[in-house]
Amino acid sequence: MIHEIPKLEILKELKKLNTRRVLIQSPEGLRREAEDLANFLEEKGFEVILHGEINYGACDIADEEAKLLGCDVVIHLGHSYMKLPLKVPVIFVPAFAKVSVVNALKRNIDEIRKLGRRIVLTTTTQHIHQIKEAKKFLEENGFKVLIGKGDSRVSWPGQVLGCNYSTAKIDGDGILFIGSGTFHPLGLAIATGKRVLAINPYSGDCMWMDELAERFIRKRWAQIAKALDAKKFGIVISTKRGQLRLAEAKRILKLLKDHGRDAKLIVMNEVSYHKLEGFSFDAYVVVACPRIPLDDYEAWRKPVLTPKEVEILLKIKEEYEFDEIPGGERKNDEPLGISIHNSC
Repeated sequence: MIHEIPKLEILKELKKLNTRRVLIQSPEGLRREAEDLANFLEEKGFEVILHGEINYGACDIADEEAKLLGCDVVIHLGHSYMKLPLKVPVIFVPAFAKVSVVNALKRNIDEIRKLGRRIVLTTTTQHIHQIKEAKKFLEENGFKVLIGKGDSRVSWPGQVLGCNYSTAKIDGDGILFIGSGTFHPLGLAIATGKRVLAINPYSGDCMWMDELAERFIRKRWAQIAKALDAKKFGIVISTKRGQLRLAEAKRILKLLKDHGRDAKLIVMNEVSYHKLEGFSFDAYVVVACPRIPLDDYEAWRKPVLTPKEVEILLKIKEEYEFDEIPGGERKNDEPLGISIHNSC
């Protein structure tokens, strides 16, 4: 499903960095590729350690573990570069899907026309290398295609993350998302308030997000309602490098206390409810990856909210907002760091 890992490019970067020992970090779907890369590098004289923990994305870099193990470099497979303060150099190696996105666009061209003429084009890391090809096809079929630049949290124009939709926040009639699953296009619909059509390049199917977004927001209002009588709140912070939002957690702590609620900060690496069951809090606020309270809320026996939902709970805001982790403004000459495949 993905292109082969570019071993020679990685080897070249390692030699530049005068590396002796490396830590290879990978998501579960790339474990075999990680092993294969380790074999290759060991043959070239490197000492290699495989990272066995679950990896949640570029926000979850094992740089501290690498430093503890005396590794000179982390090779991070499967995700694009994210601007983070890191303890050791990290080589990001995104995984690109081989499936053709244009074939899926051809199959759904009549549905795409329902978005309007000015289309905001978005996708994930897996298909970002084909975004120019997709843009060309759509323009040949009469569309005005807009691709947002985004902030410094994303690597490429048009790329969306589960926690950041800055590339889609530009003026257009509707948003076209290319990729699998519903989380990203659902986030797009809620974060922008625009109509979103998701096209799955693997199956060739398409899906409108309108009804799904309405159902999602109703469920989140129900979760807010469950927390109305809560007096004690646990505000959960993650120590994962790209999810650490201490300033936002302190802001929510102050808001809750200013509104007569008791609140405490809780720090965790991997956020899960079963680790918190010994506490006496009435509700929780997760100030980490936005997917945790949204994807896993049914596993929590007590209400779990995002920072934006706390503001609704306290009647600071009335409209529902999707929780995002913003990056800074991207400068035109800002380097992407050490990143293989950064030419999309």
